[in-house]
Amino acid sequence: MCLSLLLASFLTIVQLNCENLFDCRHDTLKQDTEFLPEAPRHWTPNRYWRKLDSIGRAILSCGEDSSDCVIPDLVALCEVENDSVLRDLTKRSLLRNARYGYIMTDSPDERGIDVALLYHEFSFAPIKHSSIRILPIKGMDATRDILYVAGRIITDDTLHIFVVHAPSRRGGERATRHHRMAVASRLCHAIDSIRNISPSAKIIVAGDFNAYPGERSLAAIAAHGMADATATARGKNGAKGTYRYKGRWGNLDHIMLSGPLLDLLEWCRVNDSKFLIEEEEIYGGVKPKRTYNGYRYRRNGVSDHLPLVVRLRLPGQGQLAPPSPGK
Repeated sequence: MCLSLLLASFLTIVQLNCENLFDCRHDTLKQDTEFLPEAPRHWTPNRYWRKLDSIGRAILSCGEDSSDCVIPDLVALCEVENDSVLRDLTKRSLLRNARYGYIMTDSPDERGIDVALLYHEFSFAPIKHSSIRILPIKGMDATRDILYVAGRIITDDTLHIFVVHAPSRRGGERATRHHRMAVASRLCHAIDSIRNISPSAKIIVAGDFNAYPGERSLAAIAAHGMADATATARGKNGAKGTYRYKGRWGNLDHIMLSGPLLDLLEWCRVNDSKFLIEEEEIYGGVKPKRTYNGYRYRRNGVSDHLPLVVRLRLPGQGQLAPPSPGK
């Protein structure tokens, strides 16, 4: 795996649902007993550390291209359990030399899964961050907070970044649609608040929306000036989306850009590196190489979602000083 210096003229953004990146310890306030050594999944420390390295390898491979090899600047993660997991991922896995900092939420999700943003300390300096709580509506369980992070990049511009993991489709798309609409509504309110202060704000929204292109929750976000840069993203090795269900590919994961950033879009793709996919025996083609098929552990599995990658070209070059202590 090549780890070169960052290219100052580009900004690389990655989004990945990690598929149940839990540690092996029980949190008495969360329903995480499924991922313990004595549970039916036998989630042991060895499996946990292998998963961390697999996720780290997936992130690093997102910076590989035919013309260059870079460390992704920003990585939006879904389905990560807690601060201990993020510390292990950034300091003790294959990412330990990549110089990533991280910010994450502490949501009321019953299973204890959250969202996080990894940032490379030489290309992004956080200024402020907050968790946006989603108030459950009727019939809706407590869900993940939206993570908001504002920070400065090498051009001295400020980026406003939202990381989202919307409620699942379990029970059917129509029956759960209003849950995702509640998240979209809260997100749109936050976007509008930024634009009221800075009409030309550079905004990124990334995450697992549990919605395919054209569905109502995504249309609502688009109506607030956010363009889905990855709606038609494809891979190089057969992936036609980030997720495959019963033989059909689709994008449940999305990276959206405001107008000023959309003008800087160089390219976008699904990262379907060969170690992230496997042959689909029933329907043909390939599928993401997930960690578990049911309760059957896959030693070399990574996630049931593939990463999204967006490359932006930046006007001019510069060097960003590391964040000051306490910022």
